[in-house]
Amino acid sequence: MIIRIHKEGRRIIFFTALAAVLLSLLADVFFPGLLSGIVTVFTVLFLAVVMFFRNPRRELMVPDDRCIYAPADGKIVAIEEVDEKEYFGERRLLVSIFMSPANVHVNRNPVSGRVNYFKYHPGKYLVAWHPKSSEENERTTIVIDTGEVEILCRQIAGAMAKRIVNYLSPGEEVIQGQDMGFIKFGSRVDLILPLDVKLEVDLGQKVKGNRTIIARL
Repeated sequence: MIIRIHKEGRRIIFFTALAAVLLSLLADVFFPGLLSGIVTVFTVLFLAVVMFFRNPRRELMVPDDRCIYAPADGKIVAIEEVDEKEYFGERRLLVSIFMSPANVHVNRNPVSGRVNYFKYHPGKYLVAWHPKSSEENERTTIVIDTGEVEILCRQIAGAMAKRIVNYLSPGEEVIQGQDMGFIKFGSRVDLILPLDVKLEVDLGQKVKGNRTIIARL
């Protein structure tokens, strides 16, 4: 099986491999008795980095303008009504997906439409499940107008994640299921939805981007 690597990981993987080779050569010279153990550690580390940046082909199950698909792989850690202050200024439904380091970290467009709002917020690096992480952590907020409703998607950095990447821009027309961005090394993605959507997931459920329907309009 060939593992597809996301473009965000190619440079990191290259330098990880280079560092592993150089350190193994140094270990062979100065600590030959430990070489086997050191090579094993570096091999495991390299494979872990490769798996983190894997980018499996993930076509939509059924493209549907009335379905809101999971924008990321992970676990549903929050489903609650919140007062959304940044864009809507009103009561909305929050569905939060936590991505562990073991999950695929590609973020995908949950719906098709026009990007009405885009803003990057520098911030802290609280653990992703901290109640204040959605307001205080580094994050990117995107609002997509489907032509019927507006869906807010927020990428949130966690304690390990130090880099949020987003490929969208205001005014851009986006297609459901295509890459939206990437968050490196553990993080969270929030969906802010209208209160009258038909929810299709439960708290604690594991979801997959482009596979799991979060809600229906």
